[in-house]
Amino acid sequence: MKTNRRTFMGQALKAGGVGVLAGQPLKAEPSGEELRRPKVLFFDVNETLLDLNDIKSSVSQALGGRSELLPLWFTTMLQYSLVTTVGNRYEDFGAIGAAALQMVAANNGIMLSEQDAKTAIKPILSLSPHPEVKQALTDLKKAGYKMVSLTNSSNKAAAAQLSHAGISELFDERLSIEELGKYKPHADAYQWASRKMNVASGDCMMIAAHGWDVAGAMWAGWRAAFVSRPGQQQFPLAPAVEISAPNIKEIAKVLIAYGA
Repeated sequence: MKTNRRTFMGQALKAGGVGVLAGQPLKAEPSGEELRRPKVLFFDVNETLLDLNDIKSSVSQALGGRSELLPLWFTTMLQYSLVTTVGNRYEDFGAIGAAALQMVAANNGIMLSEQDAKTAIKPILSLSPHPEVKQALTDLKKAGYKMVSLTNSSNKAAAAQLSHAGISELFDERLSIEELGKYKPHADAYQWASRKMNVASGDCMMIAAHGWDVAGAMWAGWRAAFVSRPGQQQFPLAPAVEISAPNIKEIAKVLIAYGA
């Protein structure tokens, strides 16, 4: 008899497993329907696939070496991307990042010009992939999965990022919310992406290292896998993800074992 998914998750959490249980990726024992392979895997890019250390270093320098302000800068950038979406406007994610950096600097008595802020975030175009990413994506491609990048970065930025990381050729499609003009986790972003790929929402899986991203995807009717990178947590009020593991390699192992 199959274990109820929520019961399984509750038992796992009580046992102390958050993301990994007994050294293995934490995966509920879902129904036969849920064990079926997603038709399209959608990957977030920044932090999920690419290591943010280089941009963290440059932004920290711009903030006078105050690395403790980095999380505030990132959350401010996300906040104002959603402000533009709610306000029915669109601004390039890089421009929002530079503006958010100026805001954080000003609130902490740090002088930072618009040009210096833009220079500080420029390394986001040349980030390295996390060590396991290229092989994990290669394995998923060999297993027959269709893979798409879905990012808040602009089309131009995303193309540069994936090319520099050496993983462009592993994706069947590259999607940026720039085309839609609404940032993730707005439900329209996921629904637009599923339409672009001509696939039903229930056949899509979002793979991301941000709780807000997997939450938004699931609220839009998608399946989701959470990459529990250091410092990242799932939103407790969102539905439970299907897979949670510390890196893409472990998530790939689970997905490759799914039925056709």
